[in-house]
Amino acid sequence: MDIPVTGFVLHSDDSDGQHSHKLYITTSWDGRPVHVHAFGGVTSFDVGHSHQYSGLTAPAPSGVPHVHEYQAETTFNDGHTHLIRGTTGGAVPIPGGGHIHYFEGHTTVNGRTPHSHRYQGQTGNEMS
Repeated sequence: MDIPVTGFVLHSDDSDGQHSHKLYITTSWDGRPVHVHAFGGVTSFDVGHSHQYSGLTAPAPSGVPHVHEYQAETTFNDGHTHLIRGTTGGAVPIPGGGHIHYFEGHTTVNGRTPHSHRYQGQTGNEMS
């Protein structure tokens, strides 16, 4: 089955001889325009500190049921950062049009005292 996609593919060689490809969708998926969402927040307070994070979700098609992948690096606090990554929940319509997505998870483990933080929130409205 062929699905028309407008975007580009990046090829990456890893140091272990493996390689990967990432597809970046820029304007359409199967003829539907794509959109992204801004997201951000503050992690839980653990081991004496918290971290802030923000970013943009990966693109997804508009007008159909969908979720978004997301990832971001936290702020540098207490001598370290963490990564967050995951997949949002489904689209939740908002008054006045558009939609948001909820997300939650745990950061990667890092720090002098190895630990992770919990995070949760909702994206902003869709952006073309």
